[in-house]
Amino acid sequence: MIKLEEQKQVKPVCPHCEAPLETVWMHELASILGRRYVYFCPKCRKVLGVSHRKGFWMG
Repeated sequence: MIKLEEQKQVKPVCPHCEAPLETVWMHELASILGRRYVYFCPKCRKVLGVSHRKGFWMG
């Protein structure tokens, strides 16, 4: 098992522009089948990830 350790002193960096990530921006993608969220860097606006689809019965 891999141990999980919180690091408050170390900030993650954007894999595209290498800027320290103090915040991460998000944008909601909604449809009749549910919603997803796109997470992106506030400096270069490149996508960091997309959430899994949440069905309409899951909120």
